[in-house]
Amino acid sequence: MSTTTQTQTAKLERGLGLLDATMIVVGSMIGSGIFITSAESARLVGAPGWLLIAWALAGVLTITGALCCAELAAMLPRAGGQYVFLREAYGPLWGFLFGWALLLVVQTGTIAAVAVAFANFIGVLAPQISGSNYLIAPHTLGRYAISLSTQQLVAVLMILLLTYTNTRGLQVGKVIQNTFTFTKTAALAALVVLGLAFGLNHASAAFTSDWWHPWANGWRPEAAQAGLTITGGLALVLLLGRAMTGPLFAQSAWNNVTFTAGEVRDPGRNLPRALLLGCASVVALYLLANLAYVVTLPLAGIQDAPQNRVATATMQTIFGAPGATLMAIAIIISTFGCNNGLILAGARVYFAMARDALFFKRVGTVNAHRVPAFALVIQGIWAALLTLPRTVTTDPRSGALVFGNVYTQLLEYIVSADLIFYALMVGAVIVLRRKQPDTVRPYRTFGYPFVPIIYITLAALLVLDLAYLTPSTSGIGYLLVLTGIPVYFIWRGKARNEQETRNAARGTMN
Repeated sequence: MSTTTQTQTAKLERGLGLLDATMIVVGSMIGSGIFITSAESARLVGAPGWLLIAWALAGVLTITGALCCAELAAMLPRAGGQYVFLREAYGPLWGFLFGWALLLVVQTGTIAAVAVAFANFIGVLAPQISGSNYLIAPHTLGRYAISLSTQQLVAVLMILLLTYTNTRGLQVGKVIQNTFTFTKTAALAALVVLGLAFGLNHASAAFTSDWWHPWANGWRPEAAQAGLTITGGLALVLLLGRAMTGPLFAQSAWNNVTFTAGEVRDPGRNLPRALLLGCASVVALYLLANLAYVVTLPLAGIQDAPQNRVATATMQTIFGAPGATLMAIAIIISTFGCNNGLILAGARVYFAMARDALFFKRVGTVNAHRVPAFALVIQGIWAALLTLPRTVTTDPRSGALVFGNVYTQLLEYIVSADLIFYALMVGAVIVLRRKQPDTVRPYRTFGYPFVPIIYITLAALLVLDLAYLTPSTSGIGYLLVLTGIPVYFIWRGKARNEQETRNAARGTMN
């Protein structure tokens, strides 16, 4: 048998135990979001109590989603996870659109964002690593530009390094994942303990701000959301929904462990446990971290933290300048481990799509180390390229050009569509109980049908809220996903033609 044939027929290795699967859940969730997104959420709701509610509601979505996903993962423990769930429940088009969005923006854009965050905090220790220290100066094309700064270079190298290490086998990837996840979870726990034990002071938001009446803190809805005409409690409710987007982003990627379901040992037992243990642990840590921010910093200190680095401001308040350095090191470790999990897991979706003849055939092969190396390479190259384009805006005060990141814009576009895919996954629990009632379910969703209904209701309300507050952003996200429809029919037609050719060849031989 040739090497090519071997790689096409070889199976993935079931080399992940309960600990490894849990570390993928935790490691993929804890990135840079918990350290920075509370600033924007605090600006949107204007009070510490509502900030904590935003994180708590995001946690409710995460936990109820994980409870539902656990049933599907145990029932269908195959490479691709959520892609497989959507395909089985709603048909191959829906699975493909999920995988398409994942490759186009969701997974690759997140990898790019986390890599630049990694490089950004490397810059705290090594100032020459900077977004404005250019190796190739920005070449502007209207509202966009292309550049290569030292920060971007470090981000690209980080993506390529982790892509390479994951092509060397599952054991290498999981050792990196477990090591960095243990380390960064300990660092986040230390932030919580230090903030609650030593950061407590009477100048903080907990003591000087009204917890539930943001207007008493100087908050105005029209300032929090430019152009908002609704006032009063309804404005607060709407902005609370938008304030949840940062916490949801910080808690996202818990579904990544399902992508690796084909490599988890005893998946009917280990996948539900990994999802529930991992999600519950991270949600609890995130709530406690935000409580540490609230008892350490004044409300303005959270809202106006330099570059939104709330965690850094917290540590700096406790320890002075060394605190900022310690936090930078913690975030470097966190983002490195996070990206390893995202890179490891994401490639399995494109692998599953290719096995269904809905992507390049070679993407559905494994290498000598029994990992989908070609899928890893395609994902790594695209994610690295996403770090290079820049958005171009003009500072209204100075008139200077300000360069942002295209992947950040893309992730903002896709958040509503991604939430719909999560809701469809949760809905798949209900659909598959009707379509496949006799399929063995090693785990059944706790609180069914109320738990999936809670998730779908909250997700629907949030999608409607974002459609009202940011219609153009949400609309562009849906259009990005819909670009996958013609691509799907192209691949399906290609697969049908190949099958007809094979059938004709068999007929001729007979």
